[in-house]
Amino acid sequence: MNDRRFVAAMVAYTATLLWLDRSVDQRSQLLLGAATWVFLLAVARSLPPERRAQVAIVVVAATCAELTGSIIWGVYSYRLGNLPSFVPPAHGLVYMTGLSISRILAGRERAFVAAAAAGALGWGLAGLTVLPRLDVAGAFGVPLLVLFLWRSGSRGVYAGVFLAVAALELYGTAVGTWQWHATLPGLGIPDGNPPSGAASGYVCFDVVALTLTPWVLAGLRRTNRACGVTV
Repeated sequence: MNDRRFVAAMVAYTATLLWLDRSVDQRSQLLLGAATWVFLLAVARSLPPERRAQVAIVVVAATCAELTGSIIWGVYSYRLGNLPSFVPPAHGLVYMTGLSISRILAGRERAFVAAAAAGALGWGLAGLTVLPRLDVAGAFGVPLLVLFLWRSGSRGVYAGVFLAVAALELYGTAVGTWQWHATLPGLGIPDGNPPSGAASGYVCFDVVALTLTPWVLAGLRRTNRACGVTV
């Protein structure tokens, strides 16, 4: 599947998934999770080992962050008060969508990254001035995202992920799949729904994946050699 078709498939699948989740119970939600895992594993099969490792690391890091941010801290809540089973694999799909968008726009990377930075800054400013809900917490995340867009060699990927996450957050909160609380629990800092800095969290997952992948693959190769496995 080429990048354009994958992005189109992701838009259709995600929109349908979140729309269906509006009215299902926890048992039916497990079916949505199983379908999302199957979708992720199917599309990840065609990726080279390095990219598959990145996707796996993003899924693990994002799931840990979801458990901390939603279940433990309570910064945001899903409709049924749980962590839906489709959320972990969906993080891998969002990362792959960002990669695909960055490849589609590779010939116009400078303009694309500049547009992403302007969008993030504009969203952060709007959250402090004109949006219905004050978004101070989200504004804290915007400079981090802009820093990665400015300095990182993977800025095109981060710009692609920002676009995917912005669309996902706006749609997911609009249909009620999850909602961000008005203030950060225990801190009282106003937060948006969705917050403008939400994409910075995804960028952190990507940074972790891009940083750890060479180490993970090297460790797997050493383990395979020690076990006499030829890859």
